[in-house]
Amino acid sequence: MAAFAASECAPRRRWLLGATAFLLCAALPTAAHAASPVDLALVLAVDASGSVSEARFDLQKQGYAAAFRDPRVLAAIRGGSSQSIAVTMFQWTGPRLQIQVVPWMLIKDEASAEAFAASIDAAPRRLFGGGTSISGAIDYARLLLAQVPYDPARRVIDVSGDGSNNAGRPVTLARDEAVRAGIGINGLPILTVEPDLDRYYRDFVIGGPGAFMVPATSYDTFAEAIIKKLINEIAANDVRILRR
Repeated sequence: MAAFAASECAPRRRWLLGATAFLLCAALPTAAHAASPVDLALVLAVDASGSVSEARFDLQKQGYAAAFRDPRVLAAIRGGSSQSIAVTMFQWTGPRLQIQVVPWMLIKDEASAEAFAASIDAAPRRLFGGGTSISGAIDYARLLLAQVPYDPARRVIDVSGDGSNNAGRPVTLARDEAVRAGIGINGLPILTVEPDLDRYYRDFVIGGPGAFMVPATSYDTFAEAIIKKLINEIAANDVRILRR
């Protein structure tokens, strides 16, 4: 009888040990639950201030959507070590007027790039004025980067706009805090309203290792400028200032 009881208990003990080990393993973080690595977490900050008419805003949207459908941009993404990037988009105007219009999305192939471009196409304009606060846009972009559901090798804020900072705190304070946090800031100034805005972006907006800007001489040339800019951002080339 004792021998029978021992033979009964042995499998039961093994089961209990196995169940305990399973519960302990389930409680610990595993590689399967870790954030997926990406070469870049990129925040696209799109100007929706009062100086941006509906036609100009649509040209911005069309330019970004076309860029992510461009095979050269996808080739740059595939050239990275993880062959993927994470991207989100928000609209900005005043110091506290920012709205995320496209959530964080992973881009790794033609299908995911098209999905992101389609999300841009579908995103309506949500803001229509309130000043031009580049500092507010940078601060909001930092919040979005803190929520990225991936593990990026680099974090970059991509600011596009047609005016200098005229609301909120000084843009240099926001820029310097972001750079100290390990975030790069690149610029795409649109020179339609302020012809010298490229110099302003160079001196006060962009920052961090490899920071650069690509000015668009007008909204009509925005699409071409954003393709050039995205390729440079994704490829993480050396510091440069691209002028007119």
